[in-house]
This record gives sequence, structure tokens and C-alpha cells, in this order.
Amino acid sequence: MTAADDRLIVALDLPDAHAGLEMAETLGDAVSFYKIGLGMLTGGGLALANELKHEHGKRVFLDMKLFDIGATVEAAVRGLARFDLDFLTVHGDPHVVRAAREGAGGTPLRILAVTILTSLDRGDLDAGMMKPGAVPDLVAERAGRAFDAGADGVIASPREAAMIRALPEAAGRLIVTPGVRPAGSALGDQKRVATPAQAIADGADHIVVGRPVWASSDPRTAVSAILDEIRGA
Repeated sequence: MTAADDRLIVALDLPDAHAGLEMAETLGDAVSFYKIGLGMLTGGGLALANELKHEHGKRVFLDMKLFDIGATVEAAVRGLARFDLDFLTVHGDPHVVRAAREGAGGTPLRILAVTILTSLDRGDLDAGMMKPGAVPDLVAERAGRAFDAGADGVIASPREAAMIRALPEAAGRLIVTPGVRPAGSALGDQKRVATPAQAIADGADHIVVGRPVWASSDPRTAVSAILDEIRGA
């Protein structure tokens, strides 16, 4: 089995903490970094995050995509920072990022700003009355503004990773890419996708892969194939 590599973050997009822990136990030492999102929040997601971090020695990415007035975001992040987790997502609006940075204070929690969701395309942005322009250009602009507001990194489609990495503001910052699909995998609800090797080659620090792992008949083998592809990038 290929050794774990924390450039791969496995998304535990499962119904509850019990199912998430079972998957983590199945993957064992093949995976060192997990994402827990809103879908599991009411199913024990925070308890699972705490258990994976403190009892199993895993790194944990809490994908909450917080968005609210500054005071509320700051208070929420201050509370979440007590869990001693690794990454937390907020929406990339500068006022949200600044508030999250205040909430994180001097803790190791790294604030990642969401640019434009990887499940959206230009038609979706039009339907939401969002600013005109090509999606990659808007992603790069949002990334730059989030960095200026203090984000430790951004969440973006792998298709935009190279453009973001080229920004002067991106020096020393993280790029984390969901919407990653190994060759031959179904797209699911994603629209702006790339393979693991392409995402890493274009400048991503971490890739997030969920369904191709946990829906596989052999999750450990699926992880091994992804890691082999990352290392060959």
C-alpha cells in the first residue's frame, strides 16, 4: 500500500459520524487528512473531527463555508478554533475573511476562503445575479481579495489553480482544490474538474476527493491509485 500523503484530503461526505469513522478505519494509515462538511454537522461531525484529530492523529479540514455579519463569523471561528483543527472554510468575501482571521487569533487554525464553488458555472452565476465575466477571472479576483484580507489560502477549482498560483498575493498561501476526479470517474455534482495529477501540476497544495474513494468497492485501492497519480505529477 502506498504511504499516506497529506496532499490528499479525503472528504467524508457520509451520513453521520459512525459511517465516517468506519471509512476512516477502513482507510487506516493510507490517509492522513480528512474533510468534514456541513452534510455531517447534525450527524456528529464535530465529534468525529475531534476524534480523528486527537485519538487517531489525523489532520482535519472543517468545511463549514461560514458566511454572516463579521461579529457572528468572528464568534463562530473563535469557538471552532478551540477544537485544534487544521483548516476551516469561510466564504471569500473580504469582510468575512477579516472576521474569521480575528476569530482564529493566534491559533494554528488556517482560514481558507471559498472563491466560486466547483459545482457552479457561468449559467449558475447569471441565475444568482453575480458579476459578469469569465469564471476563471472572477475566481482569481476573489482569491486576490481574500489573500489581501488575510486568508491563509483559498478553495478553488483545479482549473483555476495555475492562475491563482501566478498571483503575487499567492506567495506562501495555500490552494486547496475540490472538484478533483481520477481518470474515468463520474463527475457527480461537479462541473469544473481536473485529475489529481493535473491539479498538483497546476499549483494545488492539497486536493479533495470524496465520492471516488468512499463510493468505491475497494476504498484503499482507490486511494492508492490517487496517491500514485499525485506522486507522478
